[in-house]
Formats: sequence, C-alpha cells, structure tokens
Amino acid sequence: MSAEAPTGPAEVVATLTRELAALARLPGALRRVAMRADGVSVEVEWTTDPALPGPVPVAPASGTGGAATEVAADHVVVRAPLVGTLYTAPQPGSPPFVTPGDTVEKGQTLAIVEAMKLMNHLDAECAGTVVEVLVGDGQAVEFDQPVLVLAPTGDGAP
Repeated sequence: MSAEAPTGPAEVVATLTRELAALARLPGALRRVAMRADGVSVEVEWTTDPALPGPVPVAPASGTGGAATEVAADHVVVRAPLVGTLYTAPQPGSPPFVTPGDTVEKGQTLAIVEAMKLMNHLDAECAGTVVEVLVGDGQAVEFDQPVLVLAPTGDGAP
C-alpha cells in the first residue's frame, strides 16, 4: 500500500483498487478479488501460470487471527453464508457433522451457523471428501468466511 495511510473505508477501497490494478500488470492470472469496506478485508486469488492453476491462498476473515490456508484449484471452499456462531456438531457432546477424510453427499449438513437464535444449516454444494475444517466448534464466523474445504468427487463437482 502507499506511504500515506487511508483515513476511511472509501479511501481504503480506493487505495486497494489502485494497488490491485498495479498487480494486474504482473505475469500470471488474477482469478478472484473480494473487498469489504468497514472491516477492511481483501482476498486475492492469483496464479503465476494461468495454464497450471496451483494452490490458492484462502485468507481467513479479518479479525479472526488465523493464518491463510492453501487450497488446490480444484477444491471447493465452503463459506459461511452469514455472520454468526459456527457449530460443528448438532448439539454439545455429539460427534461432529464431518471430520477431515469423511465423504459427503451433495446437500449433506456440514455445520450449523447460529444467528439471532436461528439455526442455519451449512450444506455441501457438491459430493466430495472433507479435506480440512478451518473453523472450530463455537467460533464466531463472518459472512463469506472460509469454513471448510472439500475435494469434489465424480459428477457432483460444482
């Protein structure tokens, strides 16, 4: 970013946009950009060789303190559909809905996000194998925060 720190959300987004425009001139393929203003969160997916998409860093939502996770280009990142508390099991003391290595069917419940006392099921958008669970039971999640990673199987890939 530039030497002078931006003072408000609009300036942050403008500064980030200028910086990303400069990056777009570098070799490789810019695959995805996501920006948010007030919480200031930016996610960029980039590959150095557009013919060979490699692992893509998936940044945790701002303020979560987690480290970025590298995700293979053919994997599916399941994201939180809303802000709330993520539960990995149907009730306290129960086994989790899924663990790494589990095979899941399209539509299967992977976790629950509680928001304003409503339980919202987070379902698999494709059949696959759970590669990694990125958020622990009872942790707060932000909208669009990566929650887990699936390796799609068969014709269930999105």
